[in-house]
Order: sequence, then structure tokens, then C-alpha cells
Amino acid sequence: PRQPAKTLWYDRPRYVYLEFCVEDSTDVKVVIEDHRLVFSCKNADGVEFYNEINLYARVNSKDSREKRSDRSITCFMRKWKEKVAWPRITKENIKPAWLSVDFDNWRDWEGDEEMERAMVEQYAEV
Repeated sequence: PRQPAKTLWYDRPRYVYLEFCVEDSTDVKVVIEDHRLVFSCKNADGVEFYNEINLYARVNSKDSREKRSDRSITCFMRKWKEKVAWPRITKENIKPAWLSVDFDNWRDWEGDEEMERAMVEQYAEV
């Protein structure tokens, strides 16, 4: 049986970030569409994870990426309307049990664009 992966998200002026917390993931599939993200993978024990998120607002699916590490898979999606804050990641105003805000990365936007640009460039080099 599939189960949702624990997911953290945070908002930035240009991008929305999602982190799927699965250690030692294999068969990672991420499909980013304009209004939806579908994530699936397996962990070392063969447990299947599956998350489907109808997004709060439109993203630019062509300028969105994911990066896998041993501990998680991070996706960042370019907002269609930049500098518009997302009060939540889901279209529906219901918070799934598996979804939380990543408070460690949730910051004030002021002066944040330079840092964000550096972060995205760092991802792009991987």
C-alpha cells in the first residue's frame, strides 16, 4: 500500500519549495504541471510513497526542478506570478496531516531575492 511522504514547504518571492522527507529514496518520479505536482518513490524498505498536490496557484512547470539527497527530495517551482505570497501550498483550504510548513526556511522576504537567486544557482549546478 502506498502512503504519503512527510512533506515540508515554504514560500519565497519567486519560487515555492517542497521537500519530501524520504531517506534513501529510489524510483523517484516528480511530475510538475501548471497547477499540480505528483511525487512518488520507494524507500530502502520498499515502501511506496505517493503525494499529489493541487497547487494553490499556477507555477511555471518548465522552470521547476527537483534535487534528490540521501534524506529527501526537494522540488522548487517557479511561481507564475512572482512576489505574490502563497498563504498555503494546496488549492483546497485543508491541511493534510502529512504536510507542514518548513519554519527553518520560512523567512521574511525583505532582502531575500539575492539569497534566493544564489540558492537556485547552486541547485542548477548539481
